[in-house]
Amino acid sequence: MGLALGVRHVQGLFLLPITSEKGWSRELFALAMAVQNLTWGVVQPVTGIVADRFGSAKVVAAGLVLYAFGLHGMATATTPTGFVLASGVCIGVALSGTAFGVIYATVSRLVASERRASAMGVAGAIGGLGQFFMVPATQELIGTLGWRSSLAIFALVTATLLPLAVPLQERWKDAVDPYADAAPDQRVTEVVREAFSHSGFWLLNLGFMACGFQVAFIGTHLPAYLMDKGMTPRDGVGALATIALANIIGIYFCGRLGGRFRQKYLLSGLYLARTAVIALFLVFPLSRTSMYLFSGAMGLLWLGVVPLTNGVLSRIFGVRNLSTLFGFVFLGHQLGSFLGIWLGGYVFDTTRSYDTVWSIAMALGVLSCFVHWPIDDRQVLRDTPKLALA
Repeated sequence: MGLALGVRHVQGLFLLPITSEKGWSRELFALAMAVQNLTWGVVQPVTGIVADRFGSAKVVAAGLVLYAFGLHGMATATTPTGFVLASGVCIGVALSGTAFGVIYATVSRLVASERRASAMGVAGAIGGLGQFFMVPATQELIGTLGWRSSLAIFALVTATLLPLAVPLQERWKDAVDPYADAAPDQRVTEVVREAFSHSGFWLLNLGFMACGFQVAFIGTHLPAYLMDKGMTPRDGVGALATIALANIIGIYFCGRLGGRFRQKYLLSGLYLARTAVIALFLVFPLSRTSMYLFSGAMGLLWLGVVPLTNGVLSRIFGVRNLSTLFGFVFLGHQLGSFLGIWLGGYVFDTTRSYDTVWSIAMALGVLSCFVHWPIDDRQVLRDTPKLALA
């Protein structure tokens, strides 16, 4: 998960090298990254269903193979279409099998409910280390070997991680959730129908869309935004590295807090805090100090929403079909990601400024704060077989 999210996290560092050498526009690069996020979101429900039915190990292994192929294709593409297919479609499908959608659901099933929030926080923090180390490693590789060789090395490393998928094979007889014996009797259509008829499920989708818009826009366009303002490529690297480092702390404590407080209220507070951080970043004059303060604060709020959103889903629906349900919620996240990345490129090419997109990001943050508050997060009652009493 650290490698999968780490490679995705540093893609903004490739924007200027690739577009400069190829003579492509920022909108084209942004379109490829937007397609990646949209593909990830569209495919995630299918990947979740496969993981829930056949185990996570097979899904993660397939995702690693596709990731390696996508990175290789990204490095060797000679046409815009080939670049979009490799970096957008192929890597998008790969992310659906290697990132938090599958990993968090697996962790949720393998630990007791009282330890679930903390376990997801630890898993996210360890994965966040991968994101952090990928930033300086990527900058060093690009500076030393060039962007093509850097992508080729990433492809090779991704392929060598295949054995790490093996321990993720769940056995349902070992599941610790009290619904583990009953939930498998639900067909996929029943799982989806139950979720789609729950208002809280749609509110989570709407709120998660704001998250996708914000993090995808910032992760892809922040280095270029800083350079447009007169800062250096090293500053862009420092900003992304700071976000990744702070994210390790933030995701761990968000997971821990999710075990002590109502996750839906934490989500509301987190989105409101993000909006305030963006507003302060834009109001004060840009400097290295303000850049690092913004990156650190945003990093603390970066991916902590993911274990909290998983926590709301498992609280309402249980964990047996969590990969499937998170896949559908994540589709909303990735629709927001698509818009955040693509609009960033389109608006900049049109107006030579990112100001409009920053404003949209803040408006969505306020909206997300309000939609999480009224979610009914009580456990869904089902007709289930009576569990034998000891």
